[in-house]
Amino acid sequence: MTIPQAEGVALELERLRRSVDVGFATTRGDLALLLQRADQTDKTLSDHEDRLDTLERGRWPLPSLAAVTSCTALAVTLWESAGR
Repeated sequence: MTIPQAEGVALELERLRRSVDVGFATTRGDLALLLQRADQTDKTLSDHEDRLDTLERGRWPLPSLAAVTSCTALAVTLWESAGR
């Protein structure tokens, strides 16, 4: 290999190295952005779970309330029928 050919090869290798470095930097930036979005999504999901837990704790106990109402209605009906 002659000296001009060796210099050409070295120049091309340097260009290739620069291209690879730029590609890695771009990939690292994209990965950092994806990690940031994943962290934001995790935070949002955690906030939603907390809100849902709060709503579930504060809801009315409808089945229990229905049972108490029906028992009360039965007791009033029996009391009225026994009084007549």
